[in-house]
Amino acid sequence: MARILGVDIPRNKVMRIALQSLYGVGPVVAQEVLTKANIDLDRNSNDLTEEETNEIRQILDSDAYQVEGDLRREVGLNIKRLKDLGCYRGIRHRRGLPVRGQRTHTNARTRKGKAVAIAGKKSIKQMK
Repeated sequence: MARILGVDIPRNKVMRIALQSLYGVGPVVAQEVLTKANIDLDRNSNDLTEEETNEIRQILDSDAYQVEGDLRREVGLNIKRLKDLGCYRGIRHRRGLPVRGQRTHTNARTRKGKAVAIAGKKSIKQMK
């Protein structure tokens, strides 16, 4: 199993899909990297040689691509900046609510977490 930027590349997958397991690498970037490294897009990740792995590492380490740790750090700092400013988006991040204008009356369970029952809220019919 090859390790690139501290992440294990999945075994037995097509390389253009396997590279997308890296944070910040999507379909377009994966295709560009493999083309620059002269590696077939439909090649299996098991068939990758050590030289090809090193070539992919060098291409991703260049300044053209910001991936893994650097990208995670930048995104985290951007969110921290919004929180410190106290702007609307920062407040939504702080409270763990949807940031991009989605409704919260219903849905938004991914962001809000599991629904919590409110004690003592019974309907009038059940009380009689």
